[in-house]
Amino acid sequence: MRTEPGPPRLTIVGAGPAGLAAALAAARRGVRVTVVDAARAAGGQFYRQPSAGLGARRPQALHHQWRTWRRLRDGLAHEVAAGRVTHLPDHHVWCVERHLDGPAHFIVHALLGPDREKPVEVRADAVLLATGGYEKVLPFPGWTLPGVVTAGGAQAMLKGTLAVSGRTAVVAGTGPLLLPVATGLAAAGVKVAALVESAHPGALVRRAGALTRRADKLAEGAWYGAELLRHRVRPLVRHTVVEAHGEDRLEAVTVAALDAEGRVRAGTGRRIPCDTLAVGQGLLPHTDLAEALGCRIESTGARVWVDEEQRTDVPGVWAAGETTGVGGAALSLAEGHIAGRSVAARLRGRVPDPGEWAGAAKSRAELRQFFGVLDAVYVPPAHWTEQVTDDTVVCRCEEVTAGAVREAVGELGAGNLRTVKLLTRAGMGWCQGRMCGPAVAGIAGCDQAVARRPFAQPVPLGVLARAGGTGEDSDTDAPP
Repeated sequence: MRTEPGPPRLTIVGAGPAGLAAALAAARRGVRVTVVDAARAAGGQFYRQPSAGLGARRPQALHHQWRTWRRLRDGLAHEVAAGRVTHLPDHHVWCVERHLDGPAHFIVHALLGPDREKPVEVRADAVLLATGGYEKVLPFPGWTLPGVVTAGGAQAMLKGTLAVSGRTAVVAGTGPLLLPVATGLAAAGVKVAALVESAHPGALVRRAGALTRRADKLAEGAWYGAELLRHRVRPLVRHTVVEAHGEDRLEAVTVAALDAEGRVRAGTGRRIPCDTLAVGQGLLPHTDLAEALGCRIESTGARVWVDEEQRTDVPGVWAAGETTGVGGAALSLAEGHIAGRSVAARLRGRVPDPGEWAGAAKSRAELRQFFGVLDAVYVPPAHWTEQVTDDTVVCRCEEVTAGAVREAVGELGAGNLRTVKLLTRAGMGWCQGRMCGPAVAGIAGCDQAVARRPFAQPVPLGVLARAGGTGEDSDTDAPP
């Protein structure tokens, strides 16, 4: 693959657990690594840190696996000081170009800074996508009220700014993320009035055999359970949020029980006063850059397909972490380590021996099985759309209501998401359907097809015009 003299070059997009593990594994094996990340500090969402100016005395209290983070952080600092890794924070990647010939097989295009107007180009012989995931949020009446935040947003606010959005919270939705969010808020002094989970723990008990191989994850879950009990957080399983109430901001939520088919049971609604609702229905892989490169996207979970070495089906492109399937930090670390070692071998013309990462591969297999069970259990209620009223806003960017989506299908004959989008503008806003896509698909009764967007985020026209030139004034490369 390598045609230019000197150390082979790898660009990693994302500085979360997967990206950092890959960077260290590759750099320690003679690869010159550039890590490009949108955040101002390494760590990703899982290892998000408060600003030093906030003077947090015990930041480790907000995290599991603090020792692992310190090893990653110190390892990154050592490799950067040695000149083997370049870390480019606050760089927002909008496109990756692949060239079949020439000195650089890939050019990673990014925008620098909060204004995202200064273009930067990074050239590499290989690219590793460690772009993480994002939250899946489904609408319900009142979900646009101030005080309603995503579960991950509440966690990010707490980890990154040591702030909370209110004094009394309800944490709701489905999935393992609800546990650290509820315990984190409670530890920060917030009264968590209820943890509302639409799934039932009994479903996990029936699949216990597939979970026992990861005693560490079971112990972690037990710890969260003990913390919820200690903070007197009331769990409501097989329940869902029906409506959020308030005038200028959130004042209360109504929750109700679900029957075996996932429908709200009549007469079970209860109103819970609160000023914060942290809600989420799990995570989805970030696949925009992979889609634009032509990587195969699996229909199950909408994740990037990879082989045993974490290679995609596009030569020179690897992927690791949540973008290949949501499974937490431990799985991301294992995948990143495997990917980094594979890249190092392949860029030097060597077929790697899988025995080189046998321990990481074993952990990867166990964790994929573990989270596969969780994925099957923690799903949104089957009939969630029945609670979405016609006047509920579904696409917040374009202010499209559920009624408009239903009209496009029922009266105008839309049979797929593209037609719904053209008729209603749902998905045409800033997020380009990333946030509202699952909701619009559910309400329309359509499959959510993979959208091959040419750019991963909005780009100024001036940047696009300059990208067509030589890019000499904006080129960033790995250290000499």
